[in-house]
Amino acid sequence: MSTTTEPPRPPGEPVPGRPEPEPIKAVPVRYPGRWIVAAILLVLAGMLVNMLVTNDAFDWPFMLDNMFTEPVLVGVRTTLILTVLCMAIGILLGIIAAVMRLSGNPILVAMAWLYTWFFRAVPRLVLCVVFGNLGILYSHLEFGLPFDNYWMPWLGFDGDARFFSVPMNDLLTAFMAAFLALALSEGAYMAEIVRAGLLSVDKGQTEAAQALGMSRGKVLRRITLPQALRVIVPPSGNETIALLKDTSLVSAIPLTTELFFQLQAVGNRTFNLFPMLVAACLWYLAITSLLMVGQYFLERSFTKGDRQAQTGVKAMQSKAGA
Repeated sequence: MSTTTEPPRPPGEPVPGRPEPEPIKAVPVRYPGRWIVAAILLVLAGMLVNMLVTNDAFDWPFMLDNMFTEPVLVGVRTTLILTVLCMAIGILLGIIAAVMRLSGNPILVAMAWLYTWFFRAVPRLVLCVVFGNLGILYSHLEFGLPFDNYWMPWLGFDGDARFFSVPMNDLLTAFMAAFLALALSEGAYMAEIVRAGLLSVDKGQTEAAQALGMSRGKVLRRITLPQALRVIVPPSGNETIALLKDTSLVSAIPLTTELFFQLQAVGNRTFNLFPMLVAACLWYLAITSLLMVGQYFLERSFTKGDRQAQTGVKAMQSKAGA
């Protein structure tokens, strides 16, 4: 008994003796809820635009005449300088504190933990007020040997063991107080970001570099830290934007050349405060938008580098397998 097998049919070819299937009538799924929500949002947006245009409390001509004056532009410059300086010192302090946290020395670990614990726990507004009033604690900033009023008479010496003394009011200006408060606070947050980036690097690379005779400092500069940047950079961009906005808190010191203080001063002087508050929102929106654009391109460059590195690794693996 012989059996015959039919050759395989191409897909889509009709089978003899069977009726052809009817075409499928696809009915799109309707989402009426989306259209309802979109209509509600459009109505709310129209109401917002109507309020911005018709409400006299905004006083757009007055706001446009006063938000670009010389004192306000000085405030913009002070805000930008304060942001750049505090972020630079914050990154430096963050790297130092993160390395201390990851060291094997328990004293360094404890000191770094206490630093990050304190400055992350205390609000920045409170820090600004505290640093602005440090002159109450000390009238002079002095450097010298401690407890000189006890051991100096025992040794038969007159005077004191102070090497340097400067009045606190001359040293701790409003700008310096704002700088110290924001920079020390930012350093605590950057310490955790840098520590997370350092922990993301494989320990085998550090061990291999040390086996080749590289010192710990060279391993950190050339091996660990460059690879940790892909984890450090994105949250650092967010921290920069947050720090820029937090510079408005230094008006509590008060730092009179700061942007928000200047805009408030114009509103209080003219008894027309609300337009100046809107001007503050517009200034911060404009500056943070520029920072967001820079953050986008910076993250994109790091992502591009990661893709190229991964492509190179895959190519090397394929060649080794061949």
